[in-house]
Amino acid sequence: MATTDTVGQTSSPEASSNIEIRDVTLEHPWRWLAAGTRDFAQAPFTSFAYGLAITLLSFAITLALFAAGLQHWLLPLAAGFMFVGPLLAVGFYDISRRLERGEPPTLAAAAAAWKSNPVQISLMGLTLMIFFLFWVRLATLLFAVFFGNIPTGLTGLVEATLTIQGVSFLALGGAIGGVLAFLAFSLSVVSIPLLVDRQSTFMDAITASLQAVYRNLDAMLLWAALLAAFTIAGIVTFYIGLAIVLPLLGHASWHAYRDMVAPEQPAQGSAAESETETEPNAT
Repeated sequence: MATTDTVGQTSSPEASSNIEIRDVTLEHPWRWLAAGTRDFAQAPFTSFAYGLAITLLSFAITLALFAAGLQHWLLPLAAGFMFVGPLLAVGFYDISRRLERGEPPTLAAAAAAWKSNPVQISLMGLTLMIFFLFWVRLATLLFAVFFGNIPTGLTGLVEATLTIQGVSFLALGGAIGGVLAFLAFSLSVVSIPLLVDRQSTFMDAITASLQAVYRNLDAMLLWAALLAAFTIAGIVTFYIGLAIVLPLLGHASWHAYRDMVAPEQPAQGSAAESETETEPNAT
């Protein structure tokens, strides 16, 4: 169940049409992690299998880079995972939503979660992909400025990053990448689970996400830091940890959405029509 009992109920006038944004506190990110752990425990096979598929894909991409002699792309692509991660997590959102409704989650349903709102989710995916490609291009330019020639082999790459130039490159690249990642996070933290959950529009979902971050900036900074820390921990374990970290964060992100966005209310016209239908006919 979503941890919504203590969340503020104040609606936002700037929020998207029919989307009510609620306030959260610095305690909520920890509650989301706890709720994500519970969802993982309730659907361990489906969650782990979906997370393992993403992990194996990441591992395959890494092997392909080394096989092609493009190991210098490893760092920017690994950092770029922050941009595409929310889109890959749609399966976890579906699992958590089904658990919330008392429905059995399945791997097939998780893999097809994007079909619940395909056009709008695809537009969101295109937006995040633009961020990803921009970051990769920028990181490549920074690498060329700092190092000139590409270091050969993994040893050469490691040695290059341990120099003063390398540390400066990592510091500047990390700062720029962090700003871009937080912007992408702000656009997607609410929008993607909302698009999975409702037939909302791409622009309404983004507006709601930005408003949620603006209203809860301190909690969102903490949540973004936790997402980054857990993801980095999963990557540095040679991706092995991702099979556990991704389900945990994916399920937790669903609960973040549920706490920051009030449940959808039926349209007033529909409610009035329903009441009219239930009134006894006059004789």
